Amino acid sequence: MSKYIPFRSKTLRASGLMDKRTLSVIVILTVIAVVVAIASAAIGSLRISPLSVVRIFLGMGDQAEATVVLQFRLPRIIVAMLIGMLLAASGAILQGMIRNPLASPDIMGITGGASAAAVVFITLLPAASVRYLPFAAILGAVAATAIIYVLAWKKGVSAMRLVLIGIGIEATMKAVTTLLIVRSQFYASSKALTWLTGTVYGSNWSNVFVLLPWTLVLLPVAFFMGRTLNVLQLGDDTAAGAGSKVDRDRLLLLVLCVGLASAAVAVGGAIGFVALLAPHAARRLVGPSFGGLLPVSALIGGIIVAASDLIARTAFAPLDLPVGIFTSLIGAPFFLYLLYKNRNA
Repeated sequence: MSKYIPFRSKTLRASGLMDKRTLSVIVILTVIAVVVAIASAAIGSLRISPLSVVRIFLGMGDQAEATVVLQFRLPRIIVAMLIGMLLAASGAILQGMIRNPLASPDIMGITGGASAAAVVFITLLPAASVRYLPFAAILGAVAATAIIYVLAWKKGVSAMRLVLIGIGIEATMKAVTTLLIVRSQFYASSKALTWLTGTVYGSNWSNVFVLLPWTLVLLPVAFFMGRTLNVLQLGDDTAAGAGSKVDRDRLLLLVLCVGLASAAVAVGGAIGFVALLAPHAARRLVGPSFGGLLPVSALIGGIIVAASDLIARTAFAPLDLPVGIFTSLIGAPFFLYLLYKNRNA
């Protein structure tokens, strides 16, 4: 029996093969994501039965409960899932692009640039409207990535130089943010620390509409670039021999990675370890091919952030803790495990 399902689209003039195992994993993860969303919508200071939540999603149910679910809980759930999907896809692309399983935007300086810019905005421009904070974070991520790329360029850009310079830029950005926080007033420093930890507290439909265009545009592009990532896994020389323009493709992938990560960080703050953890979990489920790895990583990332936010919101009620605390509690031990496994690599 064939392990692949053929598909063909006359509209897109495209065809291909879908691995049955990958399709099964995607279906299962989608069901898990729906279950997490229903549980998160049901649990809170006002307990709502899961059946009532489903009825509300279908346009029925009690009006008071519908207001709580649709106006307060559902936007936060969607924002958490979109952030997780964007971060996970960004991490998968970065790991594939430089062929390093320990790479992620929060280790390579991309998130650090966004964080430094956001802290500059919070501490030095306290009177400015918070609506401009996402733009500051995106500009910071783009600037940090540009610096990394320029410094890594030497008759082309090698994966190793990108890693080493990225780690150096990340350390520099952390030093800058720490200095700014120490020298700022208490209110600004506490706000900056909360943002640096990562939170989706207070998310509303405006945040959903900010993230949705990035997700609808960049995620399909990321999935489409899976074939390019597969070719780059062969090594620069072999990839060039197979027809890949290595430096151009690496630059395009880096820009895509920055777009995905900066959009997520701009809304949710510096949520750590999702971009590192999700691609590894996906690789264990569906293997190394990026055709299946990217969508599975995105689903796992969305589930991780949404489930972590559910714990952050309910485990220590009435306190509403930043979601980044719990993604780090999951991700830090996993990162140490990866370092242990790759100690002889």
